[in-house]
Amino acid sequence: MAGERQARVADRIRVVLAERLEKGLRDPRLGFVTITDVRVTGDLQRASVFYTVMGDEAHRADTAAALKSATGMLRSEVGKHLNTRLTPSLEFILDGIPENADHISALLREARERDESVAGLAASAAYAGEADPYVKPRDLDDDDLDEDDDLDEGDLDEDGEAARI
Repeated sequence: MAGERQARVADRIRVVLAERLEKGLRDPRLGFVTITDVRVTGDLQRASVFYTVMGDEAHRADTAAALKSATGMLRSEVGKHLNTRLTPSLEFILDGIPENADHISALLREARERDESVAGLAASAAYAGEADPYVKPRDLDDDDLDEDDDLDEGDLDEDGEAARI
């Protein structure tokens, strides 16, 4: 039950902050910010707000400073739209999703290149021995059976059927 309420409060905080940041703050340091996730503690006292910023490291640092200075104003905005007794304190955390995604795509690209090189080697490869190294069973005709292969009467069980070994 508490998990559902945490999720609803976190979602509401995310929407309120996104709308407020869309309207803009009067801070020129604020870059193009996207709120990716909000996590609220079980007692609804603290909210961790994860965000991403388009741009280089300087833009990220400027945006972090702008969000830190605007935390009080954003918290009061959240308090106006949130129907809880206490307004949670906000903590802004730069989300590492874009860097992780770039790293994963680089790894996938490298794996694809290796697969292509292995496929190229396999296409021009030849067998070291026979094409099918496994021995296939021969089909025996009646002519191929020796007299020793015939069943003796001692090999039959009580019902007259061949005994299985």
